[in-house]
Amino acid sequence: MIKINLLPYHEKEKKENLVRQVSIIIGSFVVFILCLLWLQLWMNSLISDLEAQEKNSKATLVDLNKKIGDLERFKNDKRDLEQKLGVIKTLEENRLAPVKTLDDLATLVPLKNIWLVKVTQKGNNLTIEGTGRDNIAVADFMKTIEKFDPIKSVDLISSKKTEVSGITLQQFNFSCVMKKGF
Repeated sequence: MIKINLLPYHEKEKKENLVRQVSIIIGSFVVFILCLLWLQLWMNSLISDLEAQEKNSKATLVDLNKKIGDLERFKNDKRDLEQKLGVIKTLEENRLAPVKTLDDLATLVPLKNIWLVKVTQKGNNLTIEGTGRDNIAVADFMKTIEKFDPIKSVDLISSKKTEVSGITLQQFNFSCVMKKGF
């Protein structure tokens, strides 16, 4: 005899199977949505941290730019001060040079033969005007000045005889070029 089972156990299994599959799909979808929510929250947290870091970096950059500006100003002030100190040092070194040159020039003048009337300096040019006993005294004085260390060259501008109190004297005018640094 053939046995036939008329109970719908396959349909019940199919229904259970279908319910299980739908619950797995819904569970997977819920887990997927939760993962997306967690990822969104994590990204928002990361973005807010980066924005805070950017804000702090900008504030630091503003402070550093301010300090750099102060540093540049201090460098400019330092350069100006060093330049001024250099000028003061040069002036201090050279302040006695004209006095020393004139003193040395005065020692070169023969006391009984030459009398200086005027000494003028403009830049590197020195003009000496005076009176001498005769042409030989004037020529000797000119040679002495040519050997004087601060003088580069001496030119006779004029020399003429003049009479003072009945004595004939030689009036002269020299143009001298001074060396650099004197």
